[in-house]
Amino acid sequence: MTRFDDSTLTSETLAPLPGSSSGRGRVLIIACGALAREILALRDLNGWAHMDLTCLPAILHNHPEKIAAAAQEAIDKHRGDYGQIFMAYADCGTGGALQTVCDAAGVEMIAGPHCYSFFSGNEAFEAAGEVTSFFLTDFLARQFDTFVVKPLGLDRHPELAEMYFGNYEKLIYLAQTDDAALTAKAEAAAEALGLAFERRMTGYGDLAAALETLSSTAG
Repeated sequence: MTRFDDSTLTSETLAPLPGSSSGRGRVLIIACGALAREILALRDLNGWAHMDLTCLPAILHNHPEKIAAAAQEAIDKHRGDYGQIFMAYADCGTGGALQTVCDAAGVEMIAGPHCYSFFSGNEAFEAAGEVTSFFLTDFLARQFDTFVVKPLGLDRHPELAEMYFGNYEKLIYLAQTDDAALTAKAEAAAEALGLAFERRMTGYGDLAAALETLSSTAG
């Protein structure tokens, strides 16, 4: 999985990584790079060999206005090669633009506002209403410097943390895996931002259910 290292997933659009089977009934998953490891883990665990995976740069997480156009380009590029395409994004800050692209193309996508919600379970996340909490996933815990510290200039001016995060009370680490090193990274991130820390073991949440649907409907 060398081309699925975090640095590559952050900055590059990756060509499809095929499953282990071939022939008809193949499904292409177009995913945020931040979900690549989780999707591959679920694919391998469940033997979903008919699924191929391509990823858009995870750094689009910081530029949601660019996601819909990138998704449209990927759909147009690969449509002729697959009987089914699935968009492994939630809305992710696009303000409905990604849903519009997917609806026009006849492509399903993950329900929910963002990955924090579907990892938690959309219903549970909405019910909790934790508007004063800042969230990390496994990927964002590993890439905290790239996605938070450097873009906000906190590496040069750590005093800006109060300005950016003063209205937050807690950092919640939504853990997909039980990894002590990642927990330590997430806890250090909370300390750097001056926030209380909480870890929740979510596993793959609604992502697993969405991919299971694809498995059951593939021809």
